[in-house]
Amino acid sequence: MWTHKTWPGRFLPQSLPAKERLRAYAGWCNAVEGNTTFYATPARATVETWAQQTDPGFRFVVKLPKVVTHERRLVGVETEMRAFLDAIEPLGDRAVLWTQLPSSFGPADIDALGRFLRRLPTDRRRAVEVRHPDFFTDTRSTTTLEGALAHADTEWVPFDTTVFFQSPPTSEAAQDAWTKKPRLPRRTRALTDQPIVRYLGRDAAEETVEGWQPWTAVVADWLREGRSPTVFLHTPDNHDAPALARQFHDDVRKLVPDLNALPEPEPIGPATLF
Repeated sequence: MWTHKTWPGRFLPQSLPAKERLRAYAGWCNAVEGNTTFYATPARATVETWAQQTDPGFRFVVKLPKVVTHERRLVGVETEMRAFLDAIEPLGDRAVLWTQLPSSFGPADIDALGRFLRRLPTDRRRAVEVRHPDFFTDTRSTTTLEGALAHADTEWVPFDTTVFFQSPPTSEAAQDAWTKKPRLPRRTRALTDQPIVRYLGRDAAEETVEGWQPWTAVVADWLREGRSPTVFLHTPDNHDAPALARQFHDDVRKLVPDLNALPEPEPIGPATLF
């Protein structure tokens, strides 16, 4: 996502045309989650504008369509995947194919996942997010999945909600997330040279920042190992997400001083957290 109802006037210019919002967002962050692609494959012309609004180093982690991952469960999806891959082709190697699977997709489905991954273009980065508890709590299931992903040079995307679920929700947005987000153990093992992390914090910025401290150390270690991680920061309402993302990046830079700074956004208005 690169826009939110509360961002205009804070992170994006007020009344900015839709076709220019990604350009403004890219002044704050250098990667984005493509959630809208889960609901519908975009027109290729639309994706071309995405490429034009961003620098060559900007990363797109684009979620595969729901019909592929949730309805067909990766089987018999050749037509849908050809259309999707053609649509996002203008992004080139900046696009990561993000396969987010439902919680019902478990160890018995690993063979189907392996076959699907092996049919994806080898010149496209791949990442998989699983939500079945056995993948996190059963050693054999974890090892089998890691093997299938490693064989296809595919990253395992952890969605860390442990801090969010430490105490009851304190807002309507948090209550909604409480009923929808997965409750799974934190996972910090990277399988490729470009690991991806999704982190969900709390309503309070202070709690969100405190909760991500383990990740700053993990990400710093990955950088020292020569990896190039991408981290997405969320809160229940995402009201301050761009500013939080920049603060996380600054926290990592304190541990890895030679890490490049994020782009400097154009001044719009106050965007403080505290």
